[in-house]
Amino acid sequence: MTWTLRFQGVGSASAPALGATMATIERDGAPWLAIDCGAEGLTAYLAHYGAPPPALFVTHVHFDHVAGFERLFVANWFDPTRRGRMPLYVPVDVLPLLHRRVASYPNALAEGGANFWDAFRVVPVDDAFWHDGLRLEVFEARHHWPRTAFGLRLRGSLAWTGDTRPIPEVLAAMADQGELIAHDCGLHGNPSHSGIDDLEREYAPDLLRRCVLYHYASEADGEALRARGHRVARAGEAFTLAPPVMHPALAS
Repeated sequence: MTWTLRFQGVGSASAPALGATMATIERDGAPWLAIDCGAEGLTAYLAHYGAPPPALFVTHVHFDHVAGFERLFVANWFDPTRRGRMPLYVPVDVLPLLHRRVASYPNALAEGGANFWDAFRVVPVDDAFWHDGLRLEVFEARHHWPRTAFGLRLRGSLAWTGDTRPIPEVLAAMADQGELIAHDCGLHGNPSHSGIDDLEREYAPDLLRRCVLYHYASEADGEALRARGHRVARAGEAFTLAPPVMHPALAS
């Protein structure tokens, strides 16, 4: 069994040419769990896989991460094999924000008869959740406002930070099994996002070597990050992941 992380988009909200940040965990080459659903990200996803995601985790509700939801609603609702079946994993603090962003418009269909969430199987999540027989962990990122953005861990395989400032104390616990770390990073930081100077100051070299950087502002910025010796994702690029491992308390 092989595991892969494939980036649909790697850009910041101001860099649509790089694609809105979205990625998919693949198992044996097939999509297993998508992370976020921006407009450009969903377009890239559909172009690559030919069908909507089988399951989705939402990190936060800035539009570059959720603007694809209306199309996803239509795709699910009008396909009886998908309607109400796609697991949508949403941190409990994010769920009311997501509802107000994408689901509160009166009448999901002009002719009525449908609630927006009828197209999905919404699963509110807290510290951890199960998907397809495996346990994933959820952790808070440091982005824009407390309790509004969250990362995702597949133990032993992947730590996806989501949009964040540096979180060394969190990754000390959530990336302590050799995981590949997909990390928000631009050439220059700001109050909501990491810059490369921030990461080089806050993270130890062995952790930085496991990082793959995304959410940068331009191709030129990506090349500048690579020139500093860092791995930087490109839209469409896939990275091999180690197989997930079970939490020790659940392994028996």
